[in-house]
Amino acid sequence: MRIGLLTEGGYPYAHGESHTWCDRLVRGLTCHDFEVYALHTDARQEARRPAELPGHVRLARSAPLRGDFPAGDRRGAGQRRGRGPGRRERRRFAGHFGDLVAAFATLPPGVAQAVAGPAAGGDAPDPPVTGKADRFATGLYGLAELAGEQGGLPALLRSEEAVRILEAACHGPRALPAAHGAQVKDLLAVTTRLERALRPLSLDWYGDRRSPGLAGVDLCHATSAGAAALPGLLAGHFFGTPLLVTEYGVRLREHYLAGAASPLSAPVRALLAAFQGALAAEAYARAALITPGNTHARRWQERCGADRARLRTVYPGMDAGPFGAVADAAADDSKTLVWVGAVEPTKDLIALLHAFAGIRRTEPRATLRIIGGPGRDPQASGYLAHCRALAAQLFPDEAADARTVGESPVSFEEIGSPEVPTLQDAYAAGAVVVLSSVVEGFPRSLVEAMFCGRATVSTEVGAVCEVIGGTGLVVPPRNPRALAEACGALLADPDRRARLGAAARARALELFTVEQNVAAFRGIYLELISHAPARPAAGRVRDARGLPQPFARPAESHVPGRWAVTGAATRAAAPAGRTPSWAVPDGERPAAAPVPAAGCGGGAVGARGMRQPVRRDDPATGQPRPTRGRGQW
Repeated sequence: MRIGLLTEGGYPYAHGESHTWCDRLVRGLTCHDFEVYALHTDARQEARRPAELPGHVRLARSAPLRGDFPAGDRRGAGQRRGRGPGRRERRRFAGHFGDLVAAFATLPPGVAQAVAGPAAGGDAPDPPVTGKADRFATGLYGLAELAGEQGGLPALLRSEEAVRILEAACHGPRALPAAHGAQVKDLLAVTTRLERALRPLSLDWYGDRRSPGLAGVDLCHATSAGAAALPGLLAGHFFGTPLLVTEYGVRLREHYLAGAASPLSAPVRALLAAFQGALAAEAYARAALITPGNTHARRWQERCGADRARLRTVYPGMDAGPFGAVADAAADDSKTLVWVGAVEPTKDLIALLHAFAGIRRTEPRATLRIIGGPGRDPQASGYLAHCRALAAQLFPDEAADARTVGESPVSFEEIGSPEVPTLQDAYAAGAVVVLSSVVEGFPRSLVEAMFCGRATVSTEVGAVCEVIGGTGLVVPPRNPRALAEACGALLADPDRRARLGAAARARALELFTVEQNVAAFRGIYLELISHAPARPAAGRVRDARGLPQPFARPAESHVPGRWAVTGAATRAAAPAGRTPSWAVPDGERPAAAPVPAAGCGGGAVGARGMRQPVRRDDPATGQPRPTRGRGQW
């Protein structure tokens, strides 16, 4: 089958967790053809060449979610025939954009009256589409239809009319409380970012005479419920293509965190957050299946309106091979704690250093190795310097005697240094692996430690408890005393460390390998396609009740040329009261029955489904005779 893989800011351009997961997925499912539709958000991604793709994967389309709209795209660059939008197009845009804005920039009538009093809602009747989700969908797909028919949507989204519609919603009685003080510069910033977020509506990804695009794929697989899911939503709306949404890090949560740290004004942050929430809810509502990477992400999706019946947890796959040789490398009498990761404020190394001070009081031989460089957080470099200063203050250099050079029991190292050349060496360096985070999604470092057979002590954040599953110790976050007691208990008991490490390795190999991830998606793809109705060129085949009829056309009907088939599915596809002559069994076939074209592997199909030789009249006798020419069986 053909899979449309929809990515945002990742595969096949950027490197990282998203790129690694997609690459392993497509390389593991060689039985399918993948077409990648990539949205990139960084100028460095545009300059970087995409990664080399396997033979069954091709980069079908790519587009930026930054800067101006691509000039070469005929759907978004301007109106057809070179003319500007007319009065009718502007009226259509105002109606659809008004529905979209009202869905995320205003409160429901009941909530608005509860917040501002009964007079706030006025006596004006509600619009025909009262549900916020329905209004958002009406506006979204209406704008998509306008972009497909007329073009020029990006210019309309940045027009003065769009600003006025947004201003009327923000200054109305049902406006979001945080958006009441929105000024003109705030509205301009919102419309600019809305145009970029809605850019997939105007892209030429949906098929034309030159390329079928997303109209020709069997399944759309989006790597997030944000902008990456928009092409899949349109493919489902216009072509009936099923949509699969996979999130290992909830995109909406990332938007919230990024917005909290951004310099944008409060009204802009509130409006953009409300829009992203409405978009995620629409993606969850329309998706045929949603596959969160852990229970933590699953809870977020349920809070955003995802149907629990269509949620299925699929853990991210990780390569266990490089860590297999590390399983028995640590000595039983080791007193070394290891922390591995990117140094950021959310990792709470301050609490870990204070906990280690308590460990040293009961176990003077204990050492702590912090392995990792600064993370992507803007404050990461300053935070690392602060941690180094605190470690020097809490643990001054110690020497065994007057002639020995003093050393600190705490070391800061990076992978690739002579002491720690590889990631495997980092986990082999200690007896216990520690995670002290206050914010965590899926703890990849814990899974790597489990592959290595290490006992772990972790804080109860994110998906930690789900990953550990009883094979390690878990303590509350921001509690150095509890962290110190748990680490001290494992350092003092080598047998317990060995038992927990063996159990952790067995659990990781069962749940978190690449093989289990690929096998899960192989089954999901087949399941979704098996429930997807057939989509013939003239429209879907439907039963007497008007419902789509899966597999109404047999597989042979998709092969070029004319194939003769029989069965209930064939008769169901015929007009009422008529049965095609090529669907009649051989014994009832009239003399003028059509003959499959040569070269198509043709041949009639008998009553039992067996292929029969094609009959032709003998020119000498006039009687039918079987022939066995090329392409006639």
